[in-house]
Amino acid sequence: MAERNEPSPEVQRRRLVVASVLSVILIAGSFIALFATGAGSGGAEATGDGAPVASVAATPEPTAHRPSPEVTPTPEPVVPAFDMAARSIDDPASIWVVVDKLRPLQPAEYEPADLVPVPVAHTWEPLLRQEAADAVVAMFGAASQEAGLALASNSAYRSFGAQQNIYVGDDELTARPGFSEHQTGLAIDIGPESGVCALDVCLADTPEGQWLRDNAHRFGFIMRYPPDKQAVTGYQFEPWHFRYVGTELAAEMRTRGITTLEEFFGLPAAPVYP
Repeated sequence: MAERNEPSPEVQRRRLVVASVLSVILIAGSFIALFATGAGSGGAEATGDGAPVASVAATPEPTAHRPSPEVTPTPEPVVPAFDMAARSIDDPASIWVVVDKLRPLQPAEYEPADLVPVPVAHTWEPLLRQEAADAVVAMFGAASQEAGLALASNSAYRSFGAQQNIYVGDDELTARPGFSEHQTGLAIDIGPESGVCALDVCLADTPEGQWLRDNAHRFGFIMRYPPDKQAVTGYQFEPWHFRYVGTELAAEMRTRGITTLEEFFGLPAAPVYP
């Protein structure tokens, strides 16, 4: 049997070098393949022929539908109802007191405790209750500043005795003593300082009368004896006679379109004395 010749040491050395180089190549190839696989998972993937293809992102699972939250409407501010009983309509000291041919003052010779002079142009020096006097001054000032109008007082507070002196028996023109709004210290007759149409229905057609008609409520006054209301108030149209009731009541009456105290408070009409 032939003997197997062992390779020479030089050949063995060369084989060992080649084996080492191959090992290094194989290990490097493994790392390259591993890196390529990782990069492909985040971007492109290789096809069978080595060409990269765009990876398809996974479609997320649909989430359950959540209904849109309901929008709560902003509540409208609650406007408190007008308090009809806030003040007395019977007490002569109340600024809401209603005086007509069915409702005399009680007592008949009532006299307000807070009468003061009203510092405005006048025919006779006017006296009114303090609150009403202040409102008249403000109203006359506004007429001058806003419209260039000069107003004057023709009559204001009249006592029971003074009413006795002017009452002439005509119940459609003049109130009997004890039944006059002037005695409350809350009523005033107003006209132009010039005197044109003073205490006359033609005042309604003057700039002064029209301004008073449209603006008196701002200062707490109402035209107490409006046109077409004689069957309710018992008096003919008096565009000069204004009654202080305060800004709240004057505004409420204007808002509702009610022009007489009798109708506003649900009182009987008072066309004649009982």
